[in-house]
Amino acid sequence: MGFKVRKSIKIAPGVRLNVSSKNVGLSAGVRGARVSVNTNGRTTRTIGIPGTGVSHTSTTSTKKRASSARPPARAPQPVRAPVPKKVKPGLTAPAWEKQLFKQLSGTPDATAIHAVGQQHPVAAATAAMVEILRVVGPNKDAERARVLLGWLFDTGYDPSRDPFIIKYLENPEISIPVATGVTAEMLWDRQAMGLFVAELEQASGNLPRATAVVESLDPTTVAAVSLAELYAEAERWADVVDLTNGLSNDDVAATFLLIQRGTALREQGYFEAAREALKEALRPRSRPVELRHLALVARGHTYLAEGKKAMARKDYERVLADNAAYPGLQEMLGAAAS
Repeated sequence: MGFKVRKSIKIAPGVRLNVSSKNVGLSAGVRGARVSVNTNGRTTRTIGIPGTGVSHTSTTSTKKRASSARPPARAPQPVRAPVPKKVKPGLTAPAWEKQLFKQLSGTPDATAIHAVGQQHPVAAATAAMVEILRVVGPNKDAERARVLLGWLFDTGYDPSRDPFIIKYLENPEISIPVATGVTAEMLWDRQAMGLFVAELEQASGNLPRATAVVESLDPTTVAAVSLAELYAEAERWADVVDLTNGLSNDDVAATFLLIQRGTALREQGYFEAAREALKEALRPRSRPVELRHLALVARGHTYLAEGKKAMARKDYERVLADNAAYPGLQEMLGAAAS
């Protein structure tokens, strides 16, 4: 972990491109709610200082096979401890509200929180959310989070509409690794809850449940990236293609998804179609060089699958010319030369 300088460019309302010396990231959302798409296969959590271009970043590496879009399972990131507002329950506030309020500061008591939900059914969902924010998240208890969040999501609960959460907490946030190299830092709402549920289910091996949850969410860029990865992990290549149909390369998000489309087409054996998708991904010369590298590598893999080693090597060497330290590049060049 540490501080580093990043270049951040606004490319659309609520969407920013973050470029560092080692990777390119797509950030979607608003201040305090950002999703970062990193092209080097790393999951990065970033907390920025607005207006300075300086951020504090913690990174975890994920290892991917060069020839596949399927990533290993990931454990969702811990939930940040919520910050209580400077307001207290009034004298006429219900007992459950006063009891839960006591759990928002100091050392929380999971048993007491659970008891509030059991004794006061009207507060069951709120108690579960408080347990997630104050106990489950900080303790990184993925299984308990999966149970509680799954139940809350199925009941239609939305923390951004919970009067207790709104009244007593300052915009609680969550960090969610929605795909390999893609981390969403979002405010707690139903969309964030669904993405978190999907990640927990994916990590536990329940891909059908994870996929069904994301499919039920609003069709945002973040959801599309998450869904594309879930489809790829299940080898639902046709669904990746359907998800990315009609894309025009208008922004960095579209470029990233076009690369995913090319990979899916390659896995189905449609090499020419795969190369067309990757050609479109590479078309805008204004795209960051790191993202172009990702597209070149994907096209190199396609050429290699076709047996066109000379063409594959040509694309790999284009990456080599810019970045000899690109992860796995020497192995790719070796495969193209053998």
